[in-house]
Amino acid sequence: MKVGLGANGRDMRAVWFENGEVRMIDQRNLPHDPMIVNLKDHGEVALSIYSMTTRGAPSIGAAAAYGMCLAALNGHDLDDAARTLTAARPTAYDLFYAVDYMCAELKRGTEPIAAADSYAQMIVDKCIKIGEYGSALIKNGDNIMTHCNAGALATVDHGTAIAPIRKAWADGKKMFVYVSETRPRLQGMQLTAWELLQEGIPHAIIADGASGHFMRKDVNIIITGADRIAANGDFANKIGTYEKAVVAKELNIPFYVAAPMSTFDFGTEHGGNIPIEERPEEEITMIGGRRIAPIGSKALNPSFDVTPAKYVTGFITENGILGPAEIHKMR
Repeated sequence: MKVGLGANGRDMRAVWFENGEVRMIDQRNLPHDPMIVNLKDHGEVALSIYSMTTRGAPSIGAAAAYGMCLAALNGHDLDDAARTLTAARPTAYDLFYAVDYMCAELKRGTEPIAAADSYAQMIVDKCIKIGEYGSALIKNGDNIMTHCNAGALATVDHGTAIAPIRKAWADGKKMFVYVSETRPRLQGMQLTAWELLQEGIPHAIIADGASGHFMRKDVNIIITGADRIAANGDFANKIGTYEKAVVAKELNIPFYVAAPMSTFDFGTEHGGNIPIEERPEEEITMIGGRRIAPIGSKALNPSFDVTPAKYVTGFITENGILGPAEIHKMR
């Protein structure tokens, strides 16, 4: 992805390994001040995942792969490192998939850096294919809606939900993207909009509560990412996704979910069994270190909601576009 660093700009990934350290773009500082953080052990990587320094299920998975790499290089117990990393964000299935992948590769004797680099490249390759398949769904002149960030920052590079948009734009299609702000962490406003701006793709940020208004008015297609997809097609994504899917069904707007197969959890039969992470209430009651809620008022802050498969038009994967009833073929 294109990243402006000071007076210069260059293409870079969301997370990578260099000179014995895991390096990643600090997403907490975006969009104003792109910074790179350097992590030297798997505990620091786990904290970076929990603190949302890096976000998005595929990027979380890649970060965890590099965390396992550090654990191996530093001589730490791999089972203990795996437990530490998977505890950081319980909903994102890519995290568990990546840790399992690394455990298998390390036990097989694969060199740690090579194993982690291979995992990250595998995710990038999958996202490129998602972009190719998904771009065919976007017509010239379409108005597209997104929710949360499922771009390059969330997926090492290219994106899931944003990959079809990037590919369609590169192919010369005209479009406009409605970027849902995504409260309370504002991933849409701060991250998706920033990525689209870097690419020069026309867009506007909208309040989450304005989604229905614009969907009724002129949205042609909705594409989101996912953090975990159950075997029956129910899926967890950033809080606020469920409402969009329900309204889309009412208005006959195609609703697509873009995700690599590493996000599919075939061991979870339906959405009711997906664990939902509860984030600190300060993410709601405070902004910029200042409390905005009345003192004494509590806040509830689930990070994700679950959307039933019946609201999904299709899943855009590296293996093509699958209807909810076709997921079982990929087991």
